[in-house]
Amino acid sequence: MVIAFIRTIILYLLIIAGVRLMGKRQVGELEPSELVLALLIADLAAVPMQDFGIPLISGVIPILTLLSMTMIFSMLSMKSVRFRALLCGRPSIIVENGKLHQREMAKNRFTVDELMEELRMKGVTDISTVKYAILETNGQLSVLPYADQKPPAAKDMALSPEEGGLPIVIINDGHILEHNLKTRGYDLNWLEKQLEQRGVKKAEEVYLLTADEQGQVYFAPKEDKK
Repeated sequence: MVIAFIRTIILYLLIIAGVRLMGKRQVGELEPSELVLALLIADLAAVPMQDFGIPLISGVIPILTLLSMTMIFSMLSMKSVRFRALLCGRPSIIVENGKLHQREMAKNRFTVDELMEELRMKGVTDISTVKYAILETNGQLSVLPYADQKPPAAKDMALSPEEGGLPIVIINDGHILEHNLKTRGYDLNWLEKQLEQRGVKKAEEVYLLTADEQGQVYFAPKEDKK
């Protein structure tokens, strides 16, 4: 039992380290080569976890080899556009000037139902209002509407709104983050006043409280658990 526990921890930490080395982008978006890597690592790690007759090194070496290859391919992709296109493919224009490119859809096995679903998720219901819809190499659909279909920005309306800055969490699920409080230039007396203004006596009653650079405070009390 102890051996299984140790082997599992070693493989888990190894995979976590590998994912961190791949970079943050790969964590949220998997391209074809990255998806293959994830599947292979999962399979290689599962075998030594379950079969104690297999030496742990037999699972570690293939995983390290795959991670090394991934790092090499990443460097080559940064250096060579052609290699990146060969490894990851190229984006495909699915909609251009409101018209469907049916050949590109067939080439990528992208159905009309999938297109309509992706457009709805982007808040688009009329294909004729789309300037470009591009199927990216990670499978995501980027939708670029015509200029007259875009929502107006503040500068288009001759407005000059103040920048609120990045909100910092002061209270997280009842816990005061004193470092963040000091970073924003406040102290516990300020925090107590903010709580009193909102009818709260203790920080334990607060689910979330943030403050931005302009002093704007967002407050959310804890809900009663039933």
